Amino acid sequence: MQPQPMYDLHPADGDRPVTVDRREGPYGEVVLRRRGGGPSGEAVFEIIANGCFLMDTSDGRSERLLIRTALDALPADRPSPALLIGGLGVGFSLVEAAAETRWGRIAVVEREAAVIDWHLDGPLAAVSAGALADPRTEILHTDLVEWLRTGPETYDALCLDIDNGPDWTVTEGNDGLYSPTGLAACAARLAPGGVLAVWSAQPSPAFERSLRNAGFTRVRTEEVTVARGVPDVVHLAVRGA
Repeated sequence: MQPQPMYDLHPADGDRPVTVDRREGPYGEVVLRRRGGGPSGEAVFEIIANGCFLMDTSDGRSERLLIRTALDALPADRPSPALLIGGLGVGFSLVEAAAETRWGRIAVVEREAAVIDWHLDGPLAAVSAGALADPRTEILHTDLVEWLRTGPETYDALCLDIDNGPDWTVTEGNDGLYSPTGLAACAARLAPGGVLAVWSAQPSPAFERSLRNAGFTRVRTEEVTVARGVPDVVHLAVRGA
């Protein structure tokens, strides 16, 4: 049996981040940090990949929007639609999905073993424990781009949040998700009339064009304003019947 990782749970010094866990994996370094300054004074957890900030627990509006808009775009009479979430992250998308009884099976693809551990027996269990215990939920420890290309399953919705978006990828290889080949793989994993929802740290008109060129219809972008800078967005598109 492998030893359980030791997490540094000492109180954060104000807003200065404390490293809770650091792992070196096949895709580089991933770090879980904690700082103060949450909306109610609670600790905020951050995920850093190869030195680049990815996400934190301070505001999950756009991650929740990713799931809600995908469900709203599906026909109301589609029973128990199957959902694939690309990226476990800090867990907000999974929690939003598990809170909605209309979803059928909920699969989450996450390639970083450290992120899965942080949710199963680490500090992020406080966010996601209930959703992970939901019998509809399945965690798939694999690379999303590879899973889309080779996986056997189809879904009614793909909700993808594995990087900072089509115009700013942090991890080498993730840009393939937004390419014509990657979008074709997404379409192949979707049932007719299924919805593709892609999170991005900024709007991307070029990605909207790529979605249309890939044969998707009803392409649109939902924005979430942030305190500083450009809004987070969710790009939405529908596979033709």
